[in-house]
Order: sequence, then C-alpha cells, then structure tokens
Amino acid sequence: MLLYVHVPFCVRKCGYCAFHSGPFSRDAAEAYVEMVLREMKAWGRTLGRVAVETVYFGGGTPSLLEPGQVEDLLQSAGACFNLDADAEITLEANPDSVLRPGFLGSIRRLGVNRLSLGVQSLQDDLLAMLGRPHDGRQARRSVQAARDSGFNLSLDLIWGLPGQTLKRWMDDLAEVAALAPEHLSCYGLSLEDGTSLARQVEEGDLDLPGEETQARMYLDGTQFLESVGYAHYEISSYARPGRKSRHNQGYWAGKDYLGFGPAAVSTIGDRRWSNPVAFEEYASVVTGGGGTNEVEVLSTQMRRQEMVMLALRTAGGLDLEKFKATTGTEFPWRHPAVEQLRSSGLVRHRDGHLQLTREGMLVSNSVIEMVLGIVDRMHADTV
Repeated sequence: MLLYVHVPFCVRKCGYCAFHSGPFSRDAAEAYVEMVLREMKAWGRTLGRVAVETVYFGGGTPSLLEPGQVEDLLQSAGACFNLDADAEITLEANPDSVLRPGFLGSIRRLGVNRLSLGVQSLQDDLLAMLGRPHDGRQARRSVQAARDSGFNLSLDLIWGLPGQTLKRWMDDLAEVAALAPEHLSCYGLSLEDGTSLARQVEEGDLDLPGEETQARMYLDGTQFLESVGYAHYEISSYARPGRKSRHNQGYWAGKDYLGFGPAAVSTIGDRRWSNPVAFEEYASVVTGGGGTNEVEVLSTQMRRQEMVMLALRTAGGLDLEKFKATTGTEFPWRHPAVEQLRSSGLVRHRDGHLQLTREGMLVSNSVIEMVLGIVDRMHADTV
C-alpha cells in the first residue's frame, strides 16, 4: 500500500499550476491537519494495519506545515497502518520555505528521508515569469541545506518555457547535475486552461520555444543526464543507481494507494474514491456531516487502459506476459498500426516488453493513445 497526503496550501499560485491549492494560514493548516488525522483513523479502522511501503506529502506546498504537524501526520500513519521499517517518506517542498531555521533538520529527525524540491529553474527571470516564490540563489541554498541534512534529494525542473533557449536549458541541467541530486524530474511545460501563463501565451504576450527546439531540449537533455550517471527510467524521471522514486514506481505498477486530504484520490482493487475539492465539503465527509465521496467502480476496460498507459510511461514498458495474464489475450504485436509505430522508431519489442523509444517518449501522449485504441478495438472484436 502507498499513502499520499495532499497538502493544499501555497504562499501564492504559480502561473502555470492547475493543481488544487489555496492560500496558506496557520488556522487553515491546523484545521486541515485535524481532518486528515481523522480521515487516517477512519481508513485504519476499515482496513486494519495494512503494510505501507511509502508515504508521499504532495501539494500544494507541504513544506509550509510546521514540523510538529508533519510529526502528527507521520505518527498517525504509523499508528493506523503498518509502516515498513525502511519506508520511503517524501515531502515536496519549495526552496524558500525549507530555509526556515531548523525546518529541514526537524523533519529529517522525524523520519522524512526524501525531499522533492520544486526548483524548476536556477535562472531568476524564468522563475519570475513562472511566478515562483524563490530565486536562483534560494534554490542553490536550499539544495545545499537539504544535502547537509542528509536527505535523499530529488529536484523538479521545467523545460519548454517562454524565453528559454536550448542553451539556457542545458546550462540549467549542467548546473543542477553538478549539485548531484539523487533524482531529477524534468517536465515539459504543460499549458493548463485557466492559468495565467496559458492566458499570456494565448494572448501573444509570451512565446513558447518552437517544436524543434523543445524536441532538442528533451532529447539532448536526456542524453546529457545519462552521460553523467542518471538512468532515464520514466518519461520525465531520472535517477542515480538505487534512487528511483519507490512511491512513483508503485503507482506506475498499479499498486493500491490511499489519498488523504481535499481532492485526494484512493484506489483499492477496482474501487476508486475521490475526496471533495472544497475543504468544507471534505471536512463534512470526514466528520460524517452529510457530504459524500465520489466512488467509482473501475471497469475491466478502464483497468486494462490504466495498466497499458502507466506501464508505457516507464523505460521497462508493458510486460506482454502480464498483459496476457491480465486480459486473457495476446498483445496484437503484428497489428499494422503497431508495425507503423515500430517502423517509425517510436516503439520497440525488447525482452518480452513493449517499450517507447526515446523519440516515442517525446510524443508519448500520441503513441499511448494509439496503442490504447488498438487494444480497445481488439477486445471489442473478441466480445
């Protein structure tokens, strides 16, 4: 079992972000923690002390919580569930908020052993354009502080930004690699409807790099990171040996997970629960005051689609024997559309797995959508 704790607070909303979050206040944080503690206890009573491999504090900005609040949440997780002795416990953080005196040392002593820092860039003008609450100097200081505190460290970066050239992206990568984090997540910018950054691009105030430049950012960046010792193990993820994200690997492998907090999602077997987004409605559900969770029964088709989609995101790809055991049918390897993907250099068949090539990962959404269509049509024909 995996645990995810959604901490829905930010100092301010970044221009590109569409995740659920609201303004931070001490009172709001205290009320939030109280509700999550109650939610954990409710799930613990329902499931018993199930074994838990990983705990992930995501957001929002979990590093806005006080160490004592992180302690309360971890103690509750340990009391309600059976945390593995070597559980991976990750906390997402912004560089500015981890520089509070004593914060990193405190949460490290409490058991948080992995820190995921939202650096995004080391270049001040790009950070300002994104609306990030930190600058490059704070980012560098936070990395050193995390290193001094003994964390397994992951850094987030974004490529494809307005004003970002290939050289500027490669300069960021070179400096970040020199900082030697154990893990990197490098995301292509996604323009989400309703965000201020999307609006500025749509109105012509900001220009994105061209498609060829963005392709080179991904391909050249991946080649560089591999050359300095990082394994490219998922579309956006790179890790030193033995430092892949265990939490994310579990999610991609389709393991059960519990999500706590507003907008969090839980999946156990073929059941999926979605918490309300609004805090008041979420609190009503937790306290039994009349709110309702959205409950979904995953159809065979939905579970098959998720297995294919999540597996193809990883470098290992889709295990074709597992596909056959799960669906009762052979993967249509000789289908003309699959042959077309292979001849185009976007997929390959290696060691019993269907894998995206590096070029396939660059256009992963289109390739995965095509594979899902092939699989769905195949199963429709057998009904």
